[in-house]
Amino acid sequence: MKISKLKKRLSEKRTMTTITMRMPDDVVADLKRVAPHKGFSGYQPLIRAYIGQGLREDLAALDAKPEISKLIASLKKQGINESALTKAMVEAGVMVQNQ
Repeated sequence: MKISKLKKRLSEKRTMTTITMRMPDDVVADLKRVAPHKGFSGYQPLIRAYIGQGLREDLAALDAKPEISKLIASLKKQGINESALTKAMVEAGVMVQNQ
């Protein structure tokens, strides 16, 4: 991640958007149980941390392979089936964020 983006991510003045997400009750219960052991005040900050960690990994992979991202976008425009693209990416070991 570029330094300028990282500085913005670390800013305490970032705006927040409220979302609604449905999750199984047992998953929420597990998150509430794990949160204090990971040093979080509640399960929602833990969810944000999990999402942030996965997002940073996906963005790093995407930034490392911009040509693959462009190729996939082009193939979608050509009418290549989404499931065929996903299957090919899995077989090739390529992880690219959905376009």
